[in-house]
Amino acid sequence: MTNSSGTPVWFELGTPDAEAARGFYAAVAGWTIAPSPMAEHGGYLIAATPAGERVGGIMTPPPEAPGVPGWMVYFGVDDVDAAAARVVDLGGALAFGPMDIPHVGRFAVVRDPQGVTFTIMRGDSAEPSRAFVQMAEAKGHGVWIELATPDPDAAFAFYGALFGFEKVGAMPMGDMGEYAFIGRGEAFRPGAVMSSATTGAPARWNWYVNVPDIDAAIATAKERGGTLIQGPDPIPGGDYSANLADPQGHQIGLVGPRKEK
Repeated sequence: MTNSSGTPVWFELGTPDAEAARGFYAAVAGWTIAPSPMAEHGGYLIAATPAGERVGGIMTPPPEAPGVPGWMVYFGVDDVDAAAARVVDLGGALAFGPMDIPHVGRFAVVRDPQGVTFTIMRGDSAEPSRAFVQMAEAKGHGVWIELATPDPDAAFAFYGALFGFEKVGAMPMGDMGEYAFIGRGEAFRPGAVMSSATTGAPARWNWYVNVPDIDAAIATAKERGGTLIQGPDPIPGGDYSANLADPQGHQIGLVGPRKEK
């Protein structure tokens, strides 16, 4: 993969019931979800957008490698081993790897100094990942990432040193602190950081998928056993955001328009 360091390049759900998640997310996000064609991937489910571009995976972790429940954000790096060592040098921890995935690339699961887990990866493909595309017409793609952490200032220091992220503005949220935007100048602004202590959000990386009709997606999620956590709320640009939990309790965000009634 040729994405710049710190770009979200993959999203992965660890769940006890991969088949149930397959049906839920196919309906809510509009994905086509099918087993990997590689036998050595052990039935790993791959989610693709309506346009056929791969964005993420769904799996039930084996007992010997229980993994992290819920959605995991993968960040692209140039050198996985060097980045993993850098995480440790900056006060984080190595949870798993580095190791190679046949025909995919090299990865490591790491934790930041506040204990939030994420994955770093360098893909084998010469083509860039298109799992994360911040364009309104890119339905089914990741469009925003969001870190809830007990120490936003420390998080900015860590991810700034690791990926070059900077604080590029903020939106005040009253007693809950601020919603601080992350990026590298004007060209790359993938998401935001907020306090888990003041907002009550679980300390984790969350991500938002682009849907064509946010009310329809929420209704479908509820019909299939999901729960609306927040929203839909207006966001700059005219779209709306929402957060929901799937039937297994795993959180994901949605971004999309509200259709004219």
